[in-house]
Amino acid sequence: MKYYSTRDKAVRLESAEAVKMGLSRDGGLLTPEAIPQMDEAFLTGLVSARYQERAAKVMGLYLTDYTYEELLTFAENAYGPEKFDTEAVAPVRKVDNTTHCLELWHGPTSAFKDMALQMLPQLLSAALRKTGEDKTACILVATSGDTGKAAMEGFADVPQTKIMVFYPKDGVSAVQEAQMVTQEGENVGVCAVVGNFDDAQAGVKRIFSDVEMRETLADRGYFLSSANSINWGRILPQVVYYISAYCDLLRDGQIKMGDKVNFCVPTGNFGDILAAYYAKRMGLSVGRLICASNKNDVLTDFLRKGIYDRNRPFHTTMSPSMDILVSSNLERLLFDLSGENDAEVRGYMEALAKEGKYEVSNAIKARLNEEYWGGCCDEAGTAVTIADYYKNRGYLIDTHTAVAVNVMEQYRAATGDETVTVFVSTASPYKFCNHVMDAIGEKPAGDGVELLEQLNAISGVTIPRRLAALKGKQRRFDLTVEKQQMDAVVLDFLK
Repeated sequence: MKYYSTRDKAVRLESAEAVKMGLSRDGGLLTPEAIPQMDEAFLTGLVSARYQERAAKVMGLYLTDYTYEELLTFAENAYGPEKFDTEAVAPVRKVDNTTHCLELWHGPTSAFKDMALQMLPQLLSAALRKTGEDKTACILVATSGDTGKAAMEGFADVPQTKIMVFYPKDGVSAVQEAQMVTQEGENVGVCAVVGNFDDAQAGVKRIFSDVEMRETLADRGYFLSSANSINWGRILPQVVYYISAYCDLLRDGQIKMGDKVNFCVPTGNFGDILAAYYAKRMGLSVGRLICASNKNDVLTDFLRKGIYDRNRPFHTTMSPSMDILVSSNLERLLFDLSGENDAEVRGYMEALAKEGKYEVSNAIKARLNEEYWGGCCDEAGTAVTIADYYKNRGYLIDTHTAVAVNVMEQYRAATGDETVTVFVSTASPYKFCNHVMDAIGEKPAGDGVELLEQLNAISGVTIPRRLAALKGKQRRFDLTVEKQQMDAVVLDFLK
């Protein structure tokens, strides 16, 4: 299967080349030329399969220059017991007869990013071999909290790669920062950026599109690639867990083949919920996709009005991985909904760059209304939801998951829709101890990793083993720069 750019369909690449490149040189996102279809027999064959087998079969539909045996080996490596603390990998937890939770935080960094970032390094390493690449890949990452650590965990000491992570100073939780600045590995680098996530993301995109920078790095034996969800190799492994969740509901008798299921996804960069959209486009019986935002409600407004406007206050919230005003993966959705009209998409992106806003066509507005429902949850609502689930359901959830639950209930109240709904849990509550403790009425004694044991003593919920191991780890990285200095950081890292 070929991949082309959302801004220029004349760009045609094999899947290995698309994974290696990460972002098209024209600034567009690399996207499959067709969406493979699953029939009932294919889906039935996945119901009794292990997660690793499901991953290999689904990904094989898109990665046609990788063999099934290769992909199965990668999946065994990515999702094995030494990495994940449950055999199910991405278990579905029943809350009540019409409500289930897809837990995506059982991997090495206790966040959903592990689902893709344990797989991407293997896809990329294979891509380097398949394309005969002799240069070293430099992975540039902008993170709002979880991607950075998950990417470094996946790429640490992987041959022929180096990885540099930029995160917003004071824009991630204490545990998230501790995970990043203590990361081991000879090929990793971490830098705080004065500003917010959008500043860091814009800086990374600027570096990718800088021809002079690319030439300088090529002379030094490097080329740039991405581990953000702008890389198709990040989105594809995420498609798998929606299909897997549906199969688990079938296996456990919670639904029958063909029954529709809604998914409610907390999202900032739009990658996670876009993966659910692709699963639906492949033939999975999905009803409504419920897009849950925090106080940074740019996606809510877009889905309701068809106007994307980043010209608004940026809020630092207790759900920092969603503190984003420029949702990169929306571009892939617009490409699909426009009938793959690259000129139309290019116009929207140019307007966003120049004016900070764009309005989509009436045709796209109608499609958005059919597929999505957008809602947002403020800080008070997030805290109330955490308290409710803990006290009334005995279920400790994190701040991002609480946003999803709150918006899911808003949707149900607004529509009366009783369709079985799966809300996505994207992080362990232990990554946001202070806010979780405040929400359940406990006073945090500090604001860092010391709160892990305190929350454990209160809740009785087991601390993920790698988070517990943060205690006493030495900080390796202390660099903080202005956003204009990110280029210099990369050049120094790759000197």
